[in-house]
Amino acid sequence: MTSTTATRPAASPVRTEIATLWRLSWPMLVGQLATVGMGVADVAMTGHVSAAELAAVSLGTSVWSIILVTVMGVMMAVNSVVAHEMGGGRFDRIAHSVRESLWMGVGVGLAGCLAANLCTLLFDHIGLEQAVADRASLFLHIVSLGMPPFACYRALYGYTTSINQTKPIMVIALLGLLYNVLMNWLLVFGNAGFPQLGAIGCAVSTASGVWLMLGGMIWWIKVSSAYRATYPFTRWEGPNWGEIGAMLKLGLPIGVTHFAEVSAFGVVSLLVARFGVVQVSAHQIALNFTSLVFMVPLSFGIGALTRVGQAMGEGDAVRARFVAWVGTGMCIAFGMLSAVGILLFRWQIAAMYTSDAAVQATCAMLLLFAALFQLSDSTQVAAASAMRGYQVTRSPMIIQMIAFWGVALPVGWVLGLAPGWFPWSPIEPMAATGFWIGLVLGLTVAAVLLAWSLDRLSKLRVRQAKAVA
Repeated sequence: MTSTTATRPAASPVRTEIATLWRLSWPMLVGQLATVGMGVADVAMTGHVSAAELAAVSLGTSVWSIILVTVMGVMMAVNSVVAHEMGGGRFDRIAHSVRESLWMGVGVGLAGCLAANLCTLLFDHIGLEQAVADRASLFLHIVSLGMPPFACYRALYGYTTSINQTKPIMVIALLGLLYNVLMNWLLVFGNAGFPQLGAIGCAVSTASGVWLMLGGMIWWIKVSSAYRATYPFTRWEGPNWGEIGAMLKLGLPIGVTHFAEVSAFGVVSLLVARFGVVQVSAHQIALNFTSLVFMVPLSFGIGALTRVGQAMGEGDAVRARFVAWVGTGMCIAFGMLSAVGILLFRWQIAAMYTSDAAVQATCAMLLLFAALFQLSDSTQVAAASAMRGYQVTRSPMIIQMIAFWGVALPVGWVLGLAPGWFPWSPIEPMAATGFWIGLVLGLTVAAVLLAWSLDRLSKLRVRQAKAVA
């Protein structure tokens, strides 16, 4: 008797790359959501203490978040550097680069700590009640102690994701979230015999939690066999200023880009505030929800950065172009899916956040614009991330600064505020709606220019590789 074995058709290269990118990205997505959840927990739990404590945490967290995202962008240079070395099989260079990136993390973290403390000087000049200003300042003084370990954690984050080890990111971030919630319960409310510290309890929880996350990452790297070939803690090594400078040259444009984006949204929030509680509440709800949705294409983008960097490290420019566009395609597909979801369920989304009918109606209208920019937002983050995999960071910075500060904010300002002296301003201010129209246009400009730039860059690298061969 003979047996026949069915031959399974080979998976297409696109499907194989999608599966690889998904395995790389989904733990990062969970980790990103857990990290965002820490800020949500701080605000939500402090809101049950008093309005003054909530105001202090909200203000302090706003400043902390802007600096945090900027530092995170600067440290993203580590992802690209390590991915290139991983692709080239230069494992000894990976260990060396990680040690240098930790020195960079110390410096960048101290700079972020200083910036956070300097920002407290502004609190006395923006019309806050003195008690709230003092409380927010103390919050920032304490939470800023977590900035140096956060920068070093992001150095190890870039290292571990670039050698395809993303599970630690997920596990440590989830444990960090649980720690944050537990410590808030103890210190914000004064449970189990702990002092009731309110907003200051959030600061202590966050700062100490970042130190523990850094310790957890170091421990994981030490005990896991996956890091043996590239283990960075075999010996002490002082700072190499030339190599740190090269990483900063890559990372600073990313940090500036992140700062431009976050600060633009922050400016919009401040300008919308003049139109009253309904407008600002609806704006904040729509912004919060779209920020959570954005974590998906952001995680795919970081995965694409890693895959492109590894391919370029191997000297395979053709595969780098292929994986760059597969990653971008995944983000575009998600953008289309999220746009349809937001469009269909915008009223239910608004109702999850508030029971106020007026806020719900305004929020549902803003979510229409959020649905419109899902495709652009997903495309621009994917294309920019893929370009960083090629170690090109300056042109994405310029494009995104033009998009946010040259298009989104000016258009939003004209439509939202309707300055009478401007020739094309509407008769009546469009309030939050006008600003969201500006965001749609700005993100569309960014998506088109970045996709075009990625196409040119990837083709150029293929031509250069063929010329060398």
